[in-house]
Amino acid sequence: MESQQSHNQLQIIFVPYPTPGHMNPMIATARLFAMHGVNVTIITTHANASTFQKAIDSDFNSGYSIKTQLIQFPSSQVGLPDGVENLKDGTSTEIISKIARGIAMLQDPIEANLFQELQPDCIVTNMMFPWTVEAAAKLGIPRIHYYSSSYFSNCAEHFIMKYRPHDNLVSDTQKFTVPGFPHSIEMTPPQLPFWLRTKKPATAYFETIFESEKISYGTLYNSFHELESDYEKLGSTTMGIKSWSVGPVSAWTNKNDEKKANRGHIEELGKEEEWLNWLNSKENESVLYVSFGSLIRLDNAQIVEIAHGLENSGHNFIWVVRKYERDESENTFLQDFEERMKESKKGYIIWNWAPQLLILDHPATGGIVTHCGWNSILESLNAGLPMIAWPIFAEQFYNEKLLVDVLKIGVPVGAKVNEFWNSTSETVAVKREDIAKAVEILMGSGQESKEMMMRAKKLGEAAKRIIEERGHSYNNLIQLIDELKSLKKSKALGEKAD
Repeated sequence: MESQQSHNQLQIIFVPYPTPGHMNPMIATARLFAMHGVNVTIITTHANASTFQKAIDSDFNSGYSIKTQLIQFPSSQVGLPDGVENLKDGTSTEIISKIARGIAMLQDPIEANLFQELQPDCIVTNMMFPWTVEAAAKLGIPRIHYYSSSYFSNCAEHFIMKYRPHDNLVSDTQKFTVPGFPHSIEMTPPQLPFWLRTKKPATAYFETIFESEKISYGTLYNSFHELESDYEKLGSTTMGIKSWSVGPVSAWTNKNDEKKANRGHIEELGKEEEWLNWLNSKENESVLYVSFGSLIRLDNAQIVEIAHGLENSGHNFIWVVRKYERDESENTFLQDFEERMKESKKGYIIWNWAPQLLILDHPATGGIVTHCGWNSILESLNAGLPMIAWPIFAEQFYNEKLLVDVLKIGVPVGAKVNEFWNSTSETVAVKREDIAKAVEILMGSGQESKEMMMRAKKLGEAAKRIIEERGHSYNNLIQLIDELKSLKKSKALGEKAD
């Protein structure tokens, strides 16, 4: 009986891409499928699995059918030390390119697992693995494209790729309007990702990603209906791509988890009481949280501007500074700044890693400075917080437009160039006076600030409501699982008839 039941159970393989912004939401989504009766296998490498294995073991011990299938990362072949398997581990452009090369070499072992060991009914793969379209076709199963950001950004790239409205502009400061959009969205060429701005060797790879989406069974989004319904509709009507929004996935998986904010970093919370006491001493909604995610490395000159901008704003802030940003040349400056903030009690620095969800949910937190990474946006929204938008690279400039121009819950800091960090640069993208001004608008007592806060809280309430039973995201998940079960049955009947 049991083996018959497991045979009938829907088997889905998830293949995440090794960088936090892509991996975290996909793992959360895989866990959701398991929580709704699907037999889930996540294919990844050893070091990447170690970051989420505790959650998987906990789910398995709770009776869910979920496991990880480990494959070897080709560290020695690409000249990397063992354990460096995720783009967040890249401390230079050279190391990042080696990690990317190693990730590309995972195709063969992943396919070997798909064809030889596992018998999936469906594969859900990150957008960065377009080759999985052919793998799914050979197996005769649906391939679901997992897009790790907003409907808005995906629609923007589709239309800009198709019409190239920026090609004939005479200068980089000249604006173009994103074609085909229900809102008037203006951008400049330098805000576009490098591969889209002009033709580059990488352009063909990204074009393959978009082509793979068109011929997939459909696309999964970590988004929700109330957040970007216009662009959800645009994706299905104009672009003709079937999709399911099942987000915010971190809100689902953390709903009943008291340790939701730790994410495997318990050992790094040694000074928890100190930052918590500092936050507890502040008035409600008076603290600005500042974080640039796990990939971005800011150069010394920019860090100095941020410090002065925050200090000059006069508002309370809690700022996450990565260890690798604490190099010798600026160490004294940041140490002196930290001491000064301790004396004034206006600011608090957390080194390297912060329990972001705990801080965002704290009553004293009133806003966030974000790099416009989609996970950070969703986590901020879930806490009902407005944002200062400081995009750096990739699709973050589109997300800024969504926050500022469409949702009206964000203040632009004035970032102008879409550029992945470069450890040798000493550029200042945003000056201290612009930072202080943005902080004042967001955290001040003006009407604009109040309205943004009100809209953000409304979206935060919607984010919580939508994942409950009969909520839009909940219904989408159930509908997709039922659809995949029907496909499995039809395929089995077809094979019997043959």
